[in-house]
Amino acid sequence: MAEHQDETKAAYDGVVELYASLFADRLETHPFSRNMIRTFAELVRETGNLRAADVGCGPGHLTAMLNELGLDARGFDLSPGMVDHARRTRPELRFDEATMESLPLEDGTLGGVLAHYSMIHTPPGEVPALLAEQVRVLAPGGLLLVSFFATDGPEPIRFDHKVTPAYSWPADRFAELLAGAGLVTFARLLHDPASERGFLDAHLLARRP
Repeated sequence: MAEHQDETKAAYDGVVELYASLFADRLETHPFSRNMIRTFAELVRETGNLRAADVGCGPGHLTAMLNELGLDARGFDLSPGMVDHARRTRPELRFDEATMESLPLEDGTLGGVLAHYSMIHTPPGEVPALLAEQVRVLAPGGLLLVSFFATDGPEPIRFDHKVTPAYSWPADRFAELLAGAGLVTFARLLHDPASERGFLDAHLLARRP
C-alpha cells in the first residue's frame, strides 16, 4: 500500500465517530451535492442496471441514500474503522474494506459509481489509476459522479485538509482525466463552498460509452 494510503487510513480511523456525526444529516444542509446525487441515481436507474458502488464510503451515509433512491449500492472504504462503523449502524447494507485502485468487483458489472470527495487525498499522478478502476467496473452506459474541491488555477493544489492532506483540482483538468480514462463528461456543477476553505465545490457526471 502506498504511503499516502497508509496515512489516510490511519487518519480516518482516528476520527470515525466525529466524522460520522458531522455527516449524520446526509447532505440535508448541502442542496447542490444532494441533488446531484439524486440526479445520478435517477440516471443509473434509467440504465436498468441498479448495481452501484459508493467508493470511499466513510460511515456509509451516502450508501444508504443511494439505496433509498432505488439503487442496489454497496460501500467500499480504505479505513477499517469506517467500514466497521457502517456495518454496525447499517447492518442491512454491505460494506467492504478496499482501496479505490483495487475494487473486489468483476469487470463491467456496475450501473454507477459514486466518488464523493473520496479521490481528494490521492496525489495527482495517481488519480488516473483510480479512474481506470472505476471504468473497469462500470458497464457500458454506466455513470460516474465524482465530487471534489475545485480551484481556479491551472494545476492541482495541495492543502491541509482537516483529516489528512488533500488536493483541489481545476475542473477542466479533472474533466480531461475523465476523458483520458474513456469517460464522457456530460454535466458539471461548480458552486461556492459551504465551508471556510475557499475552494469551489465541483461535481462532474460522466458516462462510460
